[in-house]
Amino acid sequence: MMRIRTFKPKEVFTWQLAKTLCMGQGLATLICGTAVSSQYLATNFHVNTPMLQSFLNYTLLCATYTTLLLCKTGDENLFQILKRRWWKYLLLGLVDVEANYTVVKAYQYTTLTSVQLLDCFVVPVLMILSWWILKMRYRPVHYVAVCACLLGVGAMVGADLLAGRDQGSTSNVLLGDALVLLSASLYAVSNVCQEYTVKNHSRVEFLGMVGLFGTIISTIQMVILERNEVASIQWSWQVGLLFSGYALCMYGLYSCMPIVIKLSSATSVNLSLLTADLFSLFCGIFLFQYNFSGLYLVSLVVILIGFITFNAVPTPTADTDLSDIIKQEVAVRISTEEERRRASGPSHSLRVGRSGDNNVFALGRSTKL
Repeated sequence: MMRIRTFKPKEVFTWQLAKTLCMGQGLATLICGTAVSSQYLATNFHVNTPMLQSFLNYTLLCATYTTLLLCKTGDENLFQILKRRWWKYLLLGLVDVEANYTVVKAYQYTTLTSVQLLDCFVVPVLMILSWWILKMRYRPVHYVAVCACLLGVGAMVGADLLAGRDQGSTSNVLLGDALVLLSASLYAVSNVCQEYTVKNHSRVEFLGMVGLFGTIISTIQMVILERNEVASIQWSWQVGLLFSGYALCMYGLYSCMPIVIKLSSATSVNLSLLTADLFSLFCGIFLFQYNFSGLYLVSLVVILIGFITFNAVPTPTADTDLSDIIKQEVAVRISTEEERRRASGPSHSLRVGRSGDNNVFALGRSTKL
C-alpha cells in the first residue's frame, strides 16, 4: 500500500520507456515494409522467392558489418572471432535463415489466421529461453502484460475473420501450422542468442557473423530450392524497386534490432513487433482495398498498453546481488522515515537498536525481490 501511495508516474513513464516504444514501433514499420513489398511481388508480378529476398539482406549485412570486423584488430578481428566461435555462429546463421524460410513456406499450406495466431508462440518460448539462458526472472506484472498483448493479437485476428480476410491455402493445415510453430521457436532461439551477443560482445560482431554465414547458407539453399523460380522472374524496374525496398527494410530491421534489444530485451522487442501486422493491415486498407474494422484500433491500443506495462517494471536476473537490493530498499525506508521526522518536527529522531554486537537500524530489512 505504501508503494501504491508513493507511486510517481514520472519514475515509470521515463524517457527511456518512450524511446524504447518509439524504436520498437519503428522496427514494426520496417516489418510492414517487407510485408507490403512481398505482397506486391506475389500478387502483381507472381514472384515468390523468399530465399532470394533473404540472400539480398544477408549480402548487405555481410558487405557492411563483416567488412567492419575484417578491419578491426585484436580480439574483435574477424579471423579471431572465427577461430574461437565459428561453429556457434554457423548454427546461429542456420537458425536465422530457416526461421525466415519456414514462416514464408507456411503460407502455402495454412491460412493467414493460423499464421498470425501461432506466430505469437515466439513470446512464451522467448520467456522460457530468457529464464533458462539469460537468467531473467519475470514478475507477475510481466505475465499480465504479455497476456494483454496476446489478447490484442486475438482482437486483430477476430477483426480479420469479420472482414473476411482468412486468406491462404488449406492444402495441408497441419503441416503449415507445424511450420509456423517451428519458425517461432527458431526466431526465439535467434533472438535470445542475439541478446546475449550484443550484451556480452558487440552488435557489429553479431551482425557481421550472421551476415557472413547467412549469405553462405541462403546461397546454397537458393541454388537448391529456388533456381527455377529465380530464372523465371521477368525483371523490370518495378520488380527491381520492390526487391530493393524489401532488402533495405530487412537490412534496417537487422541493423536496428540489436540496439533496441540492448536497451530493453528480446521479449520486449517481440511484444512491440506484434503491431507489425496491424500496420500492414492499415497499409492494405489503402493499397489492397482491405475492409476496415474498429477492432484493429482496439487491438493496437491493447498491444501498446501491454508493451508499456511490460517495460515499466524492470526485469531482474538471477545474478542480481541480493545485498544490493536490500541496501536499496533500506535506503528508501530511511528516506521515508527521514521525511516523516522532518514533517513531524525536530524532536523526532531515527531510532537505532542494538542486536548482538552490531548496530542496526530499527527499520527492518526486506528480502523480497
